[in-house]
Amino acid sequence: MAQVRAAQAARTSYGRLVALLAAGNGDIAAAEDALADAFERALTAWPVDGVPHNPDAWLLTVARNRMRDRWKSADTRRTVAWDPDWHDPAHLDALDLDAVPDRRLELMLVCAHPGIDKTVRTPLMLNTVLGCTGEQIARAFALPAPTLAARLVRAKRRIKDARIPFQVPDVHVLPERMDAVLEAVYGAYAIDWHTTGTELRPALAGEALHLAETLAHLAPSDAEAHGLAGLICLSLARHPARLDADGRFVPLPEQDTARWDGELIRRGREHLRQAHGLRELGRFQLEAAIQAVHCARRESGAIDWVSLRDLYEALHGLAPGLGSATALAAVTAETDGPEAGLALLDRITDRTARFQPAWATRAHLLERLGRVAEARAALDKAISLTHDPAERAHLTARRTAR
Repeated sequence: MAQVRAAQAARTSYGRLVALLAAGNGDIAAAEDALADAFERALTAWPVDGVPHNPDAWLLTVARNRMRDRWKSADTRRTVAWDPDWHDPAHLDALDLDAVPDRRLELMLVCAHPGIDKTVRTPLMLNTVLGCTGEQIARAFALPAPTLAARLVRAKRRIKDARIPFQVPDVHVLPERMDAVLEAVYGAYAIDWHTTGTELRPALAGEALHLAETLAHLAPSDAEAHGLAGLICLSLARHPARLDADGRFVPLPEQDTARWDGELIRRGREHLRQAHGLRELGRFQLEAAIQAVHCARRESGAIDWVSLRDLYEALHGLAPGLGSATALAAVTAETDGPEAGLALLDRITDRTARFQPAWATRAHLLERLGRVAEARAALDKAISLTHDPAERAHLTARRTAR
């Protein structure tokens, strides 16, 4: 039980604690090292002494003491140019988990600072704020893990050496960093974390929702901030119906809408209304609108395929990608027939070798056309690329039934 609680704290509190520890002097690497020591000590102490009443406060105290000891050490005194305003341990003494506000948003804005290379901003936020490992992020961004690790180290050193302040920038500067922050929050929700275990997804999704709605509150005139918050609300609303009572995967068109979260749907629609009122169309708003059309089945009992096709055409025109192209093919098959959908898939064949949704969609359309052998081959490919156990079982059952 103690190990489970420590792992849970690592998933849900990592970014908040790193942000608190690093805010005083900008040394993210030192904060991460101290927090790693605290988690290691928790794994040893909690099974013996019991899990503390407030695990986060316990971890913060241990990590704070580790950082204080490091700053006071003779080695640090010899090798670091001492600046009382920047290195004084009093910064740590003032930390109170219950009294100090959540600093994660400020940490994200630090990671999105103009002084940080654009290519590393989103990975840096995923790593420091949401505790995603370098290996997970490297896989998601199709980068060698050592390459990404080196970039993260350089970026953290840059934040420390440049003394980039932990603060929400002036309203005139905030828009310059907002795109990178929104992308990172979206990445936390959308990246396929099933490659490392489904237990990580609920924690990340919940953090992404919290951060997205915080951004929408911070920047109420940013249409894409509302669009992202709406997108995550509407997507998460359907999560309870993704598996049936026996743990089997349920495709979206077959889900029981009574199990969807009505409050999240309401909040998502409200964010979408606010975004629409700002008259600045963007990618996240279109994705949120697509989710809203799916959620409308809760009232209408039917899927509006024509509206979905129109929205996916707009999305693919504004932000073309494999995901939007595959989804456009799938909905076009519903409005214009499987041949039309397959023709759209054929246009991107050269880019879909490792893209599971394209193969699953191709198998479905080939099945509808009666091209059984080709459908089986496509389904085999989709299964080989599927990491989520429930979805793999669903596809395997389909393959066995053919």
